[in-house]
Amino acid sequence: MEKILVHACCASCSSYVLEHLKKRFQATAYYYNPNIQPEKEYLLRLDEMKQVCEKLGIELIEGPYDTKSWWREIEPHKHLPEKSERCWTCYGVRLDETARKAAELGTGLFTTTLSVSPHKIHSCIVREGQAAAERHNVRFLAEDFKKRDGFKISVERSRELGLTRQDYCGCLLSLDEANKRRNQEL
Repeated sequence: MEKILVHACCASCSSYVLEHLKKRFQATAYYYNPNIQPEKEYLLRLDEMKQVCEKLGIELIEGPYDTKSWWREIEPHKHLPEKSERCWTCYGVRLDETARKAAELGTGLFTTTLSVSPHKIHSCIVREGQAAAERHNVRFLAEDFKKRDGFKISVERSRELGLTRQDYCGCLLSLDEANKRRNQEL
């Protein structure tokens, strides 16, 4: 089977995507998420990723946790809401690093679990993934994992495995937006 490096945003999304990809590829998960803050949340999500990968028999590689570099990239867009250039830049940062890592490992193909979420814009993920692939001379698998009930299955798997289901993507800007939504619901 062909090798694939899978950018894994969290265990909830990865639980379905990794299982799905494992049928066609020799998958390795790459947990590179400098956007996830606070660090306590980052570590919770990493711990759950370790559990999912162990259960599925998939190798997990942890990328660097460099929040300062991530913030430098996002800074010009911090005033924008979710589903904007702020998020596209974040996708780009994470997918570029995943493509770089795939090239370093000699793995010619990579993808991301991000597309399983209905809150993420698939066309923007594809644009950023393909740009990263070109820069690092690898290929991007542009599969939309939410199709064919992928998101629904990921929710079911998360419940079965007792995984945390977050209501924000991971960055502090998204957490602030989620807190505002929660306060409006009260």
